Amino acid sequence: MKSKFRKGVFVVVYSKGKNDGKNKKIEYLLLKRKLHWTGWEFVKGGVEKGEKAVRTVKREAFEESGLKVFNVKRYSYSGRYRYNKVFDERKGFIGQSFVLYSGEVKKGLVKLDKKEHSSHKWMNFKVAYKRLKWPNQKRALKMVDEFLNGIK
Repeated sequence: MKSKFRKGVFVVVYSKGKNDGKNKKIEYLLLKRKLHWTGWEFVKGGVEKGEKAVRTVKREAFEESGLKVFNVKRYSYSGRYRYNKVFDERKGFIGQSFVLYSGEVKKGLVKLDKKEHSSHKWMNFKVAYKRLKWPNQKRALKMVDEFLNGIK
């Protein structure tokens, strides 16, 4: 049997606050993972059979945070990672591939999927970058932040 990677998306969810004189105050939503591993991450999830990626972005953001994303943008960053063990609900998959997206939200009440996450925080780039554990997520956040701040 050929090893398979589950198709997925990374979604950097952000909100733009008031200008602080120089630039827009951008905050990123990070979720505290409790299912499969513990640590901070942004919204991510698998593409369901027959589902378009943008639909996955909107669905996963809503399922994991209760927030509706708009201004969805796809980035030219993708990759894959291996799971550290076999998961019952992901039989036949050894890891997940991803394509990076961002989505803006109006800050509101965050309703977590309590199976997957224990808490959430809105963070500025520096704090969020430090909290993320995985290099691919750090790179993803940096790409989105540079785009939103007009750096690249």
